[in-house]
Amino acid sequence: MQFVSVRIITGDMARLVDFYERVTGVSAVWANEDFAELRAASATLAIGSTRTVPLFAPGSAHPADNRSAILEFLVDDVDSVYKNLSGFVEDFVNEPTTMPWGNRALLFRDPDGNLVNFFTPVTPAAIEKFAR
Repeated sequence: MQFVSVRIITGDMARLVDFYERVTGVSAVWANEDFAELRAASATLAIGSTRTVPLFAPGSAHPADNRSAILEFLVDDVDSVYKNLSGFVEDFVNEPTTMPWGNRALLFRDPDGNLVNFFTPVTPAAIEKFAR
C-alpha cells in the first residue's frame, strides 16, 4: 500500500487552491474546475469541490467542517515561514512553538477552517527522524 494524498472538499475552489499555492509555494495542477492537486515530492494535497462529493456518496463530506485532522508540512525554517505568512494567513492558532517531541511548530487555519501545521525538527532525535 502507498499513501498518495489527502483531499479537502471546499465550497470555493479558487480561494482554497490560491491559499495553498501561496503558503506552500507549489503550483496547482487543475484537472477541471472541480478538482486540483498540489503535488510535492512526498505527497499530494488534492482539493475537490462540493460537486465531487455525490460521485463517491451523497452527503459523505461537508466543506469547512473539519475539527479533527491536521495537514502537516515539513519546512526548513518555521520561524522564517511564520514571518512570511504573517501578512497573509488570517487565523494563527499558535506562533512557532517547540513541541515536546522535538519539532518547532506553527499551527494555523486555512480559509475553510482546516488546521495546518508547518514544522521544523530542532532536536537531534527529530532531525534524525526527518533526515532526507
